[in-house]
Amino acid sequence: MPRRSRIDAPGALHHVIGRGINRQQIFLDDADRKRFLDRLGNLLCEFQTDCYAWALVGNHFHLLLRSGGASISYVMRRLLTGYAVNFNLRHKRSGHLFQNRYKSILCQEDSYLLELVRYIHLNPLRAGLIESYGELSSFAFCGHGAILGRSRLEWQNTDYVLKMFAGKRRSARQHYEEYVKEGIDMGSRPELIGGGLIRSLGGWSAVKATGTADAYQKGDERILGDGDFVQEVLSAAAERLERRYRLAAEGYDFSRLLARVAEVTDVPVEQVVAPDRSRTISQARSLLCFWATRELGMSQTDLAQRLQLTQSAVSQAIQRGSRLARERNCSVESK
Repeated sequence: MPRRSRIDAPGALHHVIGRGINRQQIFLDDADRKRFLDRLGNLLCEFQTDCYAWALVGNHFHLLLRSGGASISYVMRRLLTGYAVNFNLRHKRSGHLFQNRYKSILCQEDSYLLELVRYIHLNPLRAGLIESYGELSSFAFCGHGAILGRSRLEWQNTDYVLKMFAGKRRSARQHYEEYVKEGIDMGSRPELIGGGLIRSLGGWSAVKATGTADAYQKGDERILGDGDFVQEVLSAAAERLERRYRLAAEGYDFSRLLARVAEVTDVPVEQVVAPDRSRTISQARSLLCFWATRELGMSQTDLAQRLQLTQSAVSQAIQRGSRLARERNCSVESK
């Protein structure tokens, strides 16, 4: 059965799980872990991607991320490729380090964000990396201590999590810690990392409670949420894909897109792609980057090569282009 493409959208919440190939270790010492975190932090800051929870375990890692200036798949590709090259050089090995595909689960935020923060931050305890909960706040390779104020990471968004518990930081941290402690006896929580339909029903206990009569909600391995959320995400993804097919069938390619941007912005085609940093041309180029990725499905790498920009610059241009399209209420297709 062919594997299905990952689902992503600007601002979407993702639980990302990466494992070593054949369950092999991906962190052999603390130096490896620090290199991984340094690379992760740089990429999250560069692409304005929020991280709410994280944990590094011997042969796998967990991240809870929100899409920012680049897709989660792009950020993860940069992270894992760079880390694997460095790991192989450092340990004098060759070949793949990670499983062919990391797991990325798009999550329903209202129902699962705090559940996932707790689940991810309890991983070191479940994995036996520490002996007791009391050691978790000082464990260097998990985001729990940062939320409690024991450490500080520029790229971990602790404020967003704390505000869900209380308005004042001290009180929020107390409530957060109580919440995490309550999860210790919940075990491995398989419904949070797999199960498709089971996840969409809210876990095994919910399946047993509803019985078979109500068990026909929409489920998908790539999505964590109730049936309505799963259906909404799948419908939006299908609509985007259908639109891309239709635009391609109508002859929309990069050249036609470029002409449309020139028409909308009043900037000549040759200037849109010129290495000019003036505000007007920068806006036109940003709109081009946004439409090219969203409407034509072009990769940021391809755009960077075509426009002779860095991938970071393309990512930032996409964000600006998204705002510009909303402000001007314009679309690829002329009305």
